[in-house]
Amino acid sequence: MSKLFETAKLGELELKNKVIMAPMCQYSVEAEDGHPEDWHLVHYSSRAVGGVGLVIVEMTDVEPDGRITNRDLGLWDDSHIESHRRLVECVKKNGAKIGVQIAHAGRKATDAEQPVSSSTVPVVADSPDWKIPRALTTEEVKEMVEKFKRAAERAIAAGYDTIELHGAHGYLIHQFHSPSINKRQDQYGLDLSLFGVEVIQAVKSVMPKEMPLLFRMSAIEYMDGGYGLDHALEIAGRYKEAGVDVFHISSGGEAPPGKVKPSNEPGYQVGFARAYKKAFELPVIAVGRLEDAVLAEKVVAEGDAEFVAIGRGLLRDPYWALHAEEQLTGQVTPPKAYERGF
Repeated sequence: MSKLFETAKLGELELKNKVIMAPMCQYSVEAEDGHPEDWHLVHYSSRAVGGVGLVIVEMTDVEPDGRITNRDLGLWDDSHIESHRRLVECVKKNGAKIGVQIAHAGRKATDAEQPVSSSTVPVVADSPDWKIPRALTTEEVKEMVEKFKRAAERAIAAGYDTIELHGAHGYLIHQFHSPSINKRQDQYGLDLSLFGVEVIQAVKSVMPKEMPLLFRMSAIEYMDGGYGLDHALEIAGRYKEAGVDVFHISSGGEAPPGKVKPSNEPGYQVGFARAYKKAFELPVIAVGRLEDAVLAEKVVAEGDAEFVAIGRGLLRDPYWALHAEEQLTGQVTPPKAYERGF
């Protein structure tokens, strides 16, 4: 028996197993004007064929200048709905549920003429690789909340089963709840959780009641002077109250590491996931070098997290879930076309 390959519920969403494909940007030359194209169709559908329970589509942005690069996906216009719907239908047809990660890169939008952020603090000071961002005005922050809401409406129209908000890795929501990045003097600086709370509430207001809202968050920052777990849990408590149903726990990504660096050994972020689960009694997704099937099984079996997200492991092997199930249980049911390979 395998706990990892038992059926499970993500809120009210039923999954065939507890393996999630982590969102990973493809930076595809085919992503013209933010639309998923053939590359994305093949990439995500092959992981559905490969046995994952939930595919989370890469960071998909709420405005053109919210993209990390101009090769990223978007949901800032109604014209995106149909191309996303095509992707959604193909993934579902091949046996997986599908969600999309909605976000804004903020000061990490490398192709924007001038990126925006909570403040004018750049990723790296005096670096030719990083532009100095412009601080959003208070009115622009409110407009940004509305852009997240409209992107969520388009995701729902496209047929996605769930939505994840990206509040990790130094992107815009993270830039607001980070004390070292947010130097504002208005209400969005006095209350570091306010922007994230308003985004969550706006997105939840248009989501079907049964659809779970996921939130990805960095449990600690690695830059010198960065926040620790206590601060992250305090902010996350506000996010839970606002409507988050599931936390997806990562770390860092806000700037180059200082004295504290990610250890990067297998499972190095599992302890953070465990802390969120203990604090909030909500389902938690663990992520970070969990591609060893025995380790992934251990995380779920020992109750550190309800789900594991596999990132680079699924880039290397689209059929990671089938191979992991075969390794853990000695039996697997692949698609009929692939039965001879097993």
